[in-house]
Amino acid sequence: MSSATVGVGSDDLVTGEAVALDLPSAGIGLRILSGMLDITIGYVLYALGVWAVSLLFGRTDGALIAAAFTALTVLVFVGYPTAFETLTRGKTVGHYATGLRTVRDDAGPITVRHAFTRAMLGVVEIYLFVGMPALASAAFSRKGKRLGDYLAGTYVVRERQTVTLPPPAQMPPPLAYWARTADIAPLPDALAANLRQFVARAPSFAPHVREVTGRQLLAETLTHVSPAPPAGIHPEWVLAAVLAERRTRDAARLERDRQLRERLVPPDQLGSSAS
Repeated sequence: MSSATVGVGSDDLVTGEAVALDLPSAGIGLRILSGMLDITIGYVLYALGVWAVSLLFGRTDGALIAAAFTALTVLVFVGYPTAFETLTRGKTVGHYATGLRTVRDDAGPITVRHAFTRAMLGVVEIYLFVGMPALASAAFSRKGKRLGDYLAGTYVVRERQTVTLPPPAQMPPPLAYWARTADIAPLPDALAANLRQFVARAPSFAPHVREVTGRQLLAETLTHVSPAPPAGIHPEWVLAAVLAERRTRDAARLERDRQLRERLVPPDQLGSSAS
C-alpha cells in the first residue's frame, strides 16, 4: 500500500489529490423497487399506446397496424428510457423515487450511448425474461450490475445517504508544547488528505499495515516540521498532533483575517439603508 492511497478501498474513486470519493452502489432491494416502478410505467405507457393505435388504425390494413405496434414497442421500451435517462443524466422515474442514479464506471454522467445500451438489454433481461437475468447478475456482482450495466460500462449508485465525517484529530497532551512551538509548514494537499484518512481509519487496519503506513507517513510529514518531535513518541501521536495544531493555527488565521476585514472594510451603507 502506498501512502498515496491510504485508506482507499477497492470500490473508491480517487481524485488527483488522493481523496477517495465514496459512491456506494445501490443494493438489490432498491434496484428491485426502482425497477418495478419503471416496469409498471412502461406497461402503462404501452397499454395507452395500444389503445391509441387501435383507435387510429383500427380499420386499416393489418400491415399498417403491425408496423404501428412495432414502432410503439420500440418507442416505449427503448426510446422512452433512453431519452429519459439521457436528459436526466442517469435517472429514471424509479430512480427519482428511490434516490438512485446510473453513472459510468468512472463515476461520470452517462451519455445517450450508455442509456441506449442499457435500454436495449433491458428489453431482453427485464421485459422478455421478467427480470430474472438482471436479478441473477446483480446478485453475483460486487456493484449490483445487471447485464445491461456490464455492456454499457455503468452501475447504479445511491444518492440519498447520511454523510458522517470522522471526528477531528485530537492533540495528544505529551506533544502539546512541542506542537505549539514547532515550525509546521503547510502540508501538501495529498499528504494532508492521507494523514486525515489514516488517523481516522487506523484502528481498522491490520497491525502490520498500520505500523508500516504510520511510519511512512511520519517520515513524509517530518520533512515539513522542525524541530523533530521528542524521541520515543508513537508515530500516530505525532501525526495527530500535527493535524490538530494545523487545525488550531488555521482557525486562528481565519479569525485574524475576519477581524482585519471588519477593521478595514467599511460597512455597506447602501445595504444598511435599504434594510
